[in-house]
Amino acid sequence: MLNTNDILETIRMIRDENLDIRTVTMGISLFDCISDDPERLSQKIYDKVTRSAGRLVSVCEELERTYGIPIVNKRISVTPLSYVGAGLSPDGYVKLANTLERAANQLGVNFIGGFSAHVQKGEILGARNLIEAIPQALTETTRICSSVNVATTKAGINMDAVRRMGEIIKETAYLTRDKDSIGCAKLVVFANIPEDNPFMAGAVHGFGEPDTVINVGVSGPGVVAVAVKEAGDCDFSQLAETVKRIAFKITRVGQLIASEAAKRLGTPYGIVDLSLAPTPAAGDSVAEILENMGLERCGTHGTTAALALLNDAVKKGGVMASNHVGGLSGAFIPVSEDRGMIEAAKIGTLTLDKLEAMTAVCSVGLDMIAIPGDTEASTISGIIADEISIGVVNNKTTAVRVIPVWGKSVGDSAEFGGLLGYAPIMPVKRESCERFINRGGRIPAPIHSLKN
Repeated sequence: MLNTNDILETIRMIRDENLDIRTVTMGISLFDCISDDPERLSQKIYDKVTRSAGRLVSVCEELERTYGIPIVNKRISVTPLSYVGAGLSPDGYVKLANTLERAANQLGVNFIGGFSAHVQKGEILGARNLIEAIPQALTETTRICSSVNVATTKAGINMDAVRRMGEIIKETAYLTRDKDSIGCAKLVVFANIPEDNPFMAGAVHGFGEPDTVINVGVSGPGVVAVAVKEAGDCDFSQLAETVKRIAFKITRVGQLIASEAAKRLGTPYGIVDLSLAPTPAAGDSVAEILENMGLERCGTHGTTAALALLNDAVKKGGVMASNHVGGLSGAFIPVSEDRGMIEAAKIGTLTLDKLEAMTAVCSVGLDMIAIPGDTEASTISGIIADEISIGVVNNKTTAVRVIPVWGKSVGDSAEFGGLLGYAPIMPVKRESCERFINRGGRIPAPIHSLKN
């Protein structure tokens, strides 16, 4: 039987505490679209995507009306295009990105992810050509997201790919310089990329997934922040229990939407991603949760411990609420998308070094961080290498989404708009790591990866 108090609590979470479904993402396999004729390939992909997701937006809108739960984004992820279009030239991949953009516009979805390549151990020709196409593809489109997996715990780190991605990020920043280099906000570099992530910019439809699938990303930092504040100065065990209980309730909402969307669309239900995804809106901040735990400002000493507690408790509560949990799951710390982190970065309490330390205990990695536009490509590669090594050694997903904002420096800010928010330009180390990055080759896999 439904408990009246639980119903009223959920209504309050939605109305006052920014509870929402951050994304319903349909994954679509494109392997049956492969063709050696680029024009036929493009048409088959357009037809498959628009046919499979033709009712995605309307079904999400039906669910919003039925349950009164906001669904902020409707998205699509596809098979990494470096495999589907393996014979394409860089120009061919740019044309394919525009085909997907046309499909996104036709369907009314917010983003399509999957302009992606996996190069952790080396590059096939398709991957190399797709990577070369990234800057132009992200310049010519607004709804296409790109990701490149450069490392896994099993394979180690492809440092040739890390070096090239530093250059690609710089090129993308320059080509979108008239919009505060926003192209880089749609590009992420991964270690241990998950195959069922519903969140952009890293969503792809993995090789072990069904033909189509529905994955849902829940949110709710505001709900957790209120619960932590109301818990007062309890001990850490009680604090963790408070977060677990609220994460359970948030995840149940996500499971309801995921299963209903899948049923109405006639496609399998995949996973619920438990990640707490903040926005620039007041009261929707992961940083505020940490500050409600007792930190004067996010980024001060104790922040990593607070985040570790939060991330672990969210997962423990979430896995009790859903049979199928996946994606990234935990707490996101994207600087530009979190009002509390923006403020902490502006006054210098939250630094790039501290963010890197925090990524060792939470989901994803260095996310939506604006840095000076004149940052060297090798320095960006060094930032990537540091973060990716955390993922490889700790056998977890980590990623880098940094934005060298062309023409801006420390003290300036960049405006990205919407859920992407705005960000102060954060300082980076000026001492060079170019000789290190240019060594090339692969950093070997850690010894503990040998588990067979």
